[in-house]
Amino acid sequence: MRFSFVSAALLALSSVANALTYKGVDWSSVLVEERAGIRYRSNGHEQPLENILAANGVNSVRQRVWVNPWNGEYNLDYNLQLARRARTRGLGIYLTLHFSDTWADPGQQRIPSGWPTDIDNLSWRLYNYTLEISNAFQAAGVQPQIISIGNEIRSGLLFPTGRTSQFHNIARLLDSASWGIRDSRLDPQPKIMVHLDNGWDWGAQEWWYDNVLAAGPLQLSEIDMMGVSYYPFYGDGATLSSLQSTLRNMANRWGKEMVVAEINWPHSCPSPAYPFPGDLRGIPFSAQGQADFIRRVANVVESTPRGVGLYYWEPAWMNNQALGSSCQSNTLFSWPGDALSSLSVFHQI
Repeated sequence: MRFSFVSAALLALSSVANALTYKGVDWSSVLVEERAGIRYRSNGHEQPLENILAANGVNSVRQRVWVNPWNGEYNLDYNLQLARRARTRGLGIYLTLHFSDTWADPGQQRIPSGWPTDIDNLSWRLYNYTLEISNAFQAAGVQPQIISIGNEIRSGLLFPTGRTSQFHNIARLLDSASWGIRDSRLDPQPKIMVHLDNGWDWGAQEWWYDNVLAAGPLQLSEIDMMGVSYYPFYGDGATLSSLQSTLRNMANRWGKEMVVAEINWPHSCPSPAYPFPGDLRGIPFSAQGQADFIRRVANVVESTPRGVGLYYWEPAWMNNQALGSSCQSNTLFSWPGDALSSLSVFHQI
């Protein structure tokens, strides 16, 4: 049996950002990990991951939802099971609907198998899908606080119909997705989020929102939150100062609640593929460095008008510790025999 240890960085979600409404992590892969034999412990005791998260100040968990994955991972039933566990520990639930049978991100946004591709029928199918998902969570008694309609959709969604070469299609699809949630039986109604990547790039955010809101029929009133991803290991342009100015510009321009929906920082990165941003190079690649990074991002969100939350992406995915980066490990947990030196922080806080 294999175990993982919680790091100092997880506690940073408790010790900083007290003004934030949502102090969260994406824990989508925990059932996959448990089925592979992974177990988690803190302070020497094996515990369910939700207990460790709650004990360390996390109050919200993010979950990705795929439409019809071939093996059932991340589908509706998978997510209902996960949400029930979160609710037993008092954790809020944030769903990110990928609108795909697999990963949706800036490079891939595939229409689910069996869905139509013409805009009229696709919009209607999307409306009914978000309605069905919402009603299922209501029936299960695990109402989400936040639902993101799409994941990192800077390039569009539901390709090829919803590419940015056709902003009217994007607007129509998001309008349909939003109304499916609003017409559902969910009570209370969740906050509806639109989530783009490259949260440090104001030009990209401005271009996208200006175009989609000008295209119609999506109205600004249909969006409650704007979410961004912020990954500093993809290039030195992703400075913390750029994230700060971008979030402030977005909040002032559109008046929505702001969330940094995905972040990571490595505790091991011997050969990064890209130079890290200049204003973050003083942060070490260590557990304490992860804690410092979380604090700095939290301070940026707190200083943003209507800044309400941040989420660390997949801190417990032990079979994928690089988390898509060139850095060896970005998780907030480590293997036995490779325990982080900063574990003693739990005796001090």
